[in-house]
Amino acid sequence: MKRLKLLLLGLLLLSPFNVLAYSEYIYAGGNNVGIEINAKGVLVIGFYEVDGTFLDNDINIGDYILKVGGEDVDDIDDLVKKIDFYAKDNEVNLTIKRGNNTKDITFHLTKINGIYKTGLYVKDSISGIGTLTYVDPGTKIYGALGHEIIESNTNKRLELKDGKIFKSEVSSIDRSINGKPGTKNAKFEISSTYGDIAKNTDYGIYGIYSKEYNGKLLKVGTKEELHTGKAFIRTVLSGHDIEEYSINITKIDEDSDIKNIYFEITDERLLKECGGIVQGMSGSPIIQDDKIFGAVTHVVVEDVKKGYGVFITTMLNTGEN
Repeated sequence: MKRLKLLLLGLLLLSPFNVLAYSEYIYAGGNNVGIEINAKGVLVIGFYEVDGTFLDNDINIGDYILKVGGEDVDDIDDLVKKIDFYAKDNEVNLTIKRGNNTKDITFHLTKINGIYKTGLYVKDSISGIGTLTYVDPGTKIYGALGHEIIESNTNKRLELKDGKIFKSEVSSIDRSINGKPGTKNAKFEISSTYGDIAKNTDYGIYGIYSKEYNGKLLKVGTKEELHTGKAFIRTVLSGHDIEEYSINITKIDEDSDIKNIYFEITDERLLKECGGIVQGMSGSPIIQDDKIFGAVTHVVVEDVKKGYGVFITTMLNTGEN
């Protein structure tokens, strides 16, 4: 028995103390990427009047239409076709998802000039731009944005069916002013796909990067190593060119869920061209002492020179799990 106990203790001592799922060195991004995500079902985003009145149905803004007549719905075109096929006496059976609950409802329609009118404004996808944060050379998992993609009408995270990131080129920038953040404007190259989108989370979007990535390989920095003072962000202000711009880290909050790194833009060229942080910079890597520590996530609307970032370790753990 004593010998067995000693053997077990030896096995415990030989076990690794801490095993990281992600690589110790990752590619720091900064690339501008186009983003397209498709919803899991069709999202209700509003209502319109039919013959001067709103139709009386048990359906709300933010509900997802999953099925018509018991058959899955892929997109808006599919929804229209299946309503036309299954509707009878101005009624059709829908399966909807509201929050975490799914239920069947009888949906009332009106037919005008041979066309069914639902009284619903719906959406099945979202497209836009953001910044690639990292690519893990070991797993090929990438992370981008540093925050979730929400649907603007419902202000809720879009439930993801699938999606992709692809090549895009920054064509111009609308400058930020206090009270009104600006934005990057970009041309899409949808046929040049970089990878899929498998997750839309509080800490960014994630998937497998399908191309070779020849960027800057940096060591992953921990929150304990990060300090206030000079740092950089990597982002694109024109075309495809990734450049580094100086920032000053003013505060580190290890306890916050996502607003971990407080910083202020100090780079004169970025301030001249952008006025501060603009929409489309979300996901820009935060670098200090030749290590990657985080990603830009938010701008302070009242003072657009200032922003927040999330720890890179949070993004890496989210991408791996």
